Amino acid sequence: MFKRLLRDRSDGKRIKAKDPFFRIIPYVMKERSDAQVFFEETIKLDEIQNLTNKLRKEGMKVRFVHFVIASVVRVLSQKPKVNRFIAGKKAYSRNEIAISIVIKKSMDIDSPEAVIKMFFSPTDTLYDIVEKVNKAFDENAEKMSEQNNTDKAAKFFNMLPGFLLNASIGFIKFLDNHRMMPKFLIKLSPFHSSVFVVDLGSIGISSAFHHIYNFGTTTVFMAFGTKDKEIATNAEKELLTRKTINIKYVVDERVVDGYYFASAIKMFRVVMHSPEQLLEPPLKVEVDDEV
Repeated sequence: MFKRLLRDRSDGKRIKAKDPFFRIIPYVMKERSDAQVFFEETIKLDEIQNLTNKLRKEGMKVRFVHFVIASVVRVLSQKPKVNRFIAGKKAYSRNEIAISIVIKKSMDIDSPEAVIKMFFSPTDTLYDIVEKVNKAFDENAEKMSEQNNTDKAAKFFNMLPGFLLNASIGFIKFLDNHRMMPKFLIKLSPFHSSVFVVDLGSIGISSAFHHIYNFGTTTVFMAFGTKDKEIATNAEKELLTRKTINIKYVVDERVVDGYYFASAIKMFRVVMHSPEQLLEPPLKVEVDDEV
């Protein structure tokens, strides 16, 4: 037990990798940006739109972003190795599912942005996700002139002169790399998340590959933008137009190989194409077998 405490962090447990090469990789690719890999996927929106219409008739305030977050949570419940991170050249399995997202406090060009970090359970259904996300969004919208805790922390550091800011960030990175990062800072930091979601559609542009940060522990950045249309054929070979959306991912490949990441992205596509499964919890929650 004591040995475990010396190896683990407050937000993750050390990986006991079966592959010896796995331990070497963070020493070869020292920064997260050294190991970033890019994926993209086009999602058909027919089933999501149908379910959205059905749920809205039932009074649920559901949007596309809810399906994205719910699908991410479902994938992490089945592909737990994606929920790993590298800190101090060591690999850890994250203790919880944390998702960060940037939102505008109001749909105005001059409106400030707020970064929200939310926590989810691997058994959460779409109903749970909608409730948690809407509550977080509403709390931030109600405090338009105020700041959430993450905003306040950023404002504090912004008050420091350049040399102190540089020293402070360096000190925080040192603490992070040596398992001494205070738990309250990890909870506040949007850069210590399982996945960082970027909604570019809210500002009217298409998806883009978002850079991955060397600061913090976020392993996956995913971005989506405005919806597109494509020409397709139905079973009767008739032409039809359907809505799609392009999603782009940037991932830190040091935590697990590209094949595993690819399988997780394929699963995300399957879930998004069959969203009704999100109305029920997963039959089983998988665990990281190398913890």
